[in-house]
Amino acid sequence: MTPQEKLMDTSSIDRRRLLLGALGAGSLAAVSRVLLPQDARGAVAAADPVGTGPQKAIALAGTDGWVSMPANAPADPPFFPDPLAPSPFNTYVFGFRDVSGLSDTDLAAQRGKAQISAPILVFDEEDEITLSLYNLGLSQRPDLFDGHTMHWHGFTNAIPLFDGVPELSLSVPVGRRFDYFYKPHDAGTYMYHCHFEDVEHVQMGMTGMVWVRPKQNRTGVNGYPVGTKYAYNDGDGSTRYDREFGIILTELWSAAHYRDAHIQVSDWTDFDASFWLMNGRAYPDTLAPNGANSVARPDGGLQYRPDLDTASGRLQYQPNSSHITCVPGERVLVRLANLGFQDHSLTCDEIDLTVVAEDASLLRNGDVTNYQTTNTVNIGPGESRDLIFTAPAVGDYFLYDRRYSFQNNGGGAGYGGMMTQISVRPSLPAQTQPNL
Repeated sequence: MTPQEKLMDTSSIDRRRLLLGALGAGSLAAVSRVLLPQDARGAVAAADPVGTGPQKAIALAGTDGWVSMPANAPADPPFFPDPLAPSPFNTYVFGFRDVSGLSDTDLAAQRGKAQISAPILVFDEEDEITLSLYNLGLSQRPDLFDGHTMHWHGFTNAIPLFDGVPELSLSVPVGRRFDYFYKPHDAGTYMYHCHFEDVEHVQMGMTGMVWVRPKQNRTGVNGYPVGTKYAYNDGDGSTRYDREFGIILTELWSAAHYRDAHIQVSDWTDFDASFWLMNGRAYPDTLAPNGANSVARPDGGLQYRPDLDTASGRLQYQPNSSHITCVPGERVLVRLANLGFQDHSLTCDEIDLTVVAEDASLLRNGDVTNYQTTNTVNIGPGESRDLIFTAPAVGDYFLYDRRYSFQNNGGGAGYGGMMTQISVRPSLPAQTQPNL
C-alpha cells in the first residue's frame, strides 16, 4: 500500500488522516517545498525596483516542547506538574519559533523547542511580505502528523489561499514548508494562530501578534517631526507614542496539555483554565525581562534567536516580557490581543488609559474622535485593543484582570495569573525594540 493509500484507508481513518488525505499528493507537491538554503530565509530585501513596496521575508517553524508555569502553583496530579517534563519545565505546549536565517542543521534542531507566545511580527503598510512556515513535527508525539497553518486573525487583505483556514487553503504537513504572501494596506494590531484543529492548537500555544505600522511614520504631521512614531494614520498626531509594548492574553488548561503529552484526548466542552497568561507567562513571571537571546530584527520586531540558545533558565521558551517600563511624561502605546477563550477586563489604578483603536480600527470618524478614556479595558476572545497613556510620577502601578479568580496560579494562594506592572523610572535608555 502506498503512503497516499494508507492516508485514505477508511478502515483506520481519523480526523488527522482525513484532513491530510484530502489534500492529495498532487496538491502537496505543488505547494509544499523542501527546506530552503540558509540565504533564502528571513532576508530583508531593498525596496522593490518597480516601487510597489519594500520586500520582507521571515521564517517560522511549528513544533512542540516544554515550558514552565510559576513555581508557586499547587500540584494538581497527574496533570501538573507533568511527570514527563524535563527539568526545569512542567508543561507541554505547541508553538511557533522564529527560524529566520538558520542553517538547515540549526532549523532541524528546533524540533521539540516550541515557544509561547510566538514571536511578535512587525511590518509597515504596503510591505510585500513572504512568510515561510515550516512544520518540524512533534517530538513528544511522533505518532501524530498534525498540519500547521498561519491565520492572520482580523486581517482583511488575505486571499483564501493565504488565510490559513484549512478548509479553504492548505495546511503544511510534517517536514514541509509553505510560503504565505501578504501586503498589508491598513495599520493596526492583529494576531496570528494556527487554524489546523484550531481549538486544540490555539490552546496548546500557537498564538502570536502582528503589528502593522502606519505610513504616517514616514511623514511629518501636525507639526511633529519626521521620525515621530504613531499607532495609526490619525492625521493629527493623536496616536503618537514614545514607547511600545505588546501583550497577548491567553489561558492554559493543564489537563489538556497533559493529555496531549500522554496520548489522551480532551473533551473541550470541559475546558477549565488553570493559568491566565500574558505573553505566555503568569505573574510573577510576567515581570521577568525578555529572553537573553532576544534581538532586534531589521524590521523592528523582536526576534528570539534559538540558534543562540544557552539551554538554561525555565523561561527560555517564554521569551516575551510583559513588564512595561517608562519615564514620567512619556506617551506609552500598549497593544493588547486576546486569543484565549474567555473575556478579560484589564484595569490599572491611578493611570488613565485611552483606547484609540479596537480590532485594528481607529476610533475616529472623519474629524471626530471616539477615543475612550478609562481605567478598565474590556477585551473578548479574538479582539484587539490599542491604548495609550501618559506615564505618571515615578512608581510602580499594576495592570491586572479585575476578576480576582484570574489572579492566581492553578488555584493556589497568593497573587498570580493575568497581572503585570507598569514601572515608571526617573530615566531609561531610549527604546530600541518592542517590550524592552
